[in-house]
Amino acid sequence: MKRIIECVPNFSEGRNRQVIDRIVAAIAAVQGVKVLDVDPGEATNRTVVTFVGEPEPVLEAAFRGAAKAKELIDMRLHHGAHPRSGATDVLPLIPVSGITLEECATLARGLAERMFKELGIPCYCYEAAAYSPERRNLAVCRAGEYEALPEKMADPARKPDFGDGWNDTVAKTGATNVGARNFLIAVNYNLNTTSTRRAMAVAFDVREKGRKAREGGSLTGKLLKDENGQQIWIPGTLKGCKAIGWYIDEYGIAQVSMNITDITATPLHKAYEEVSRAASARGLRVTGAEIVGLVPRQVLLDAGKFYLERQQRSLGISEEEIIKIAVKSMSLDDLKPFNPREKVIEYLMEDEQAQAAKERLIRMSLKDFTRETASESPAPGGGSVSAAMGALGAALSTMVANLSSHKRGWDERWKEFSDVAEQGQALINELLELVDEDTAAFNRIMDAFGMPKGTPEEKAARDDAIQQATLYAASVPLKTMEASFKALPLALQMARSGNPASASDAGVAALAAVAGIRGARLNVRINAAGLTDKSAAAPLLERAEQIQAEALELEQQIIAAVENNISI
Repeated sequence: MKRIIECVPNFSEGRNRQVIDRIVAAIAAVQGVKVLDVDPGEATNRTVVTFVGEPEPVLEAAFRGAAKAKELIDMRLHHGAHPRSGATDVLPLIPVSGITLEECATLARGLAERMFKELGIPCYCYEAAAYSPERRNLAVCRAGEYEALPEKMADPARKPDFGDGWNDTVAKTGATNVGARNFLIAVNYNLNTTSTRRAMAVAFDVREKGRKAREGGSLTGKLLKDENGQQIWIPGTLKGCKAIGWYIDEYGIAQVSMNITDITATPLHKAYEEVSRAASARGLRVTGAEIVGLVPRQVLLDAGKFYLERQQRSLGISEEEIIKIAVKSMSLDDLKPFNPREKVIEYLMEDEQAQAAKERLIRMSLKDFTRETASESPAPGGGSVSAAMGALGAALSTMVANLSSHKRGWDERWKEFSDVAEQGQALINELLELVDEDTAAFNRIMDAFGMPKGTPEEKAARDDAIQQATLYAASVPLKTMEASFKALPLALQMARSGNPASASDAGVAALAAVAGIRGARLNVRINAAGLTDKSAAAPLLERAEQIQAEALELEQQIIAAVENNISI
């Protein structure tokens, strides 16, 4: 899984578009970073920028954005409605996929140190990156705002984590709060009422903070206090959630508006179910939900799988189908169409042209792929076709598992078949990638042969490139063999215990997977023959022979089981 983080810096400029554009341009100039949103606010005199990417480019982009803000923003002249302490006021790193919050916290501390050392910007580390418990709270770090910095920097207990005193640089830049936090999901739950008061009651029921305790448990009774005179609070049911109720003129309904600040403790689907329960208890109904802003792909996949499990349906279906289940189960399209391509961070990050080039073959129709294979072009050839056959073998086993998971009378076995289907889906994805990777490997050899060879140095470089490309071209079909082989135990399981009406499909799954294995073996051999270093070729050839031998044994077992199932 690709490691992706989101960064949402807040810059203390929301009125001068030229300044904002120059800061955003500095961020966007870093290769591997994609700016998703720029939200300036005139009253707050503050701009929120959202960008994503892998950790290294995101850190570099954050640093460059802060450097440009230092150059262009003078905090001695800044005024706005929002609390602030620096030109780059807050700089949170947020895990999206393939990386933990703890790892982001370590990266945030490193970024804060670099900003001080190279830019002279003092930094406080907050939330998960905090060095002390009290500084987990951003309000503590930003207490007194910019105006309090001279006094705070002279106080050992309140000075920044990185910073050594007030000077002309700090007077201009202020201090930055660098942190790490979990992804925040902003979501509104649509209610079948126009009553803000009832929506607020549901919000109080579920939000972590809860509601103030009153005599008799009523909404209007006298407020209750403890023996120290402190207000007593009744906590809500959802951890890491903030919520209020409001009325939306645009839709003519009341909503519970929620920020889920800890999606690990409270996933989106859990929040939806709990708000629905709380609303029902008050005679209301949640008619749908509205995600504000963006959402990580895994959030929707987890939701889709949750509802599939509830239905005792197989989870081994495509990603697109799982997300569709999530959208329909939570009625995310209740008020307006929900397009995952516009709401899911990972999808927005995709470079469609680059992705299309990488997946040139698997994006073709079956007819076009077949005709492309039959053309005079040497690629796609046997390696890509072998990977395609392996993928079809995995797909047939997955189909049998999905059909078996909801066979009448087999309801108690749905999880058994769902597990097989999930494994099959993973193999399908792996083998489809190898369809294009095999052709890319062949093209790499052709590119190496096209290198100049006019001088001894050029000839040596060309020979080395040819050998490296040939080694790669031999290793790709071996990966196809490995992946196709993993499809065979699934076919055997389905032949023996799957839906008997689909036994022949399990047999064809085995035949296709073995065809992929045997075809890929030939490609390992022909490419390995071109290696001058036979010690590099030997382990590839040995492993290929081992896989084929084991595959042929499994194929016999699978076909025997199939024949037994369909005997007349």
